[in-house]
Amino acid sequence: MRKSFYRAALAPLLLLGSVSTTQAATWVIDPEGSEVVFSYTYSGTPYSGKFVNIDATFEIDPTSPADCQIDVTIPIEDMAIDDEETKSYLLDIELFDVGRFPTATFTADSCEMESMNEFVADGQLTIRDQTHPLRFPFTLNIEGDRFNLTSEVTIQRLDYGVGQGYFANTSAIPNEIDVAVDVYAEMQ
Repeated sequence: MRKSFYRAALAPLLLLGSVSTTQAATWVIDPEGSEVVFSYTYSGTPYSGKFVNIDATFEIDPTSPADCQIDVTIPIEDMAIDDEETKSYLLDIELFDVGRFPTATFTADSCEMESMNEFVADGQLTIRDQTHPLRFPFTLNIEGDRFNLTSEVTIQRLDYGVGQGYFANTSAIPNEIDVAVDVYAEMQ
């Protein structure tokens, strides 16, 4: 019993000790191993798609999380979705309007440590030239020169103008869009 207690008490210290070499490191997304999935419903039927070809850099020091810097750029046109007709609707002027707004961005310059590997980044999300604050909770697991960052957030699409005309009505497509992030990055 006492041995288990000591192991549990030492675990956070060992984790911090193992990542202390990551101070001031820049991490770059591994686009091949990473996944950002958005989920929504249309007339009660669930759908999902993936944002691909994402460009992201992270400056995260788990021993001093307040100094983090996260910069993410998502090329909207590159989204992967099973149905080409649905994709053309999503890219059209009434939803993402990629002709005028080809990318979405997320930037954060402060983080808080919630627990041993749980953090929250305070940042700004920009979609369709609409920028709003976003609290981005994430779990960070570091193994050597590689990390895995996971998160789930809900975005209010109408706050960002994703839904003009017919698509502004939330009876067919709810305002809430769920985004699941499973990102791998490598230390540079």
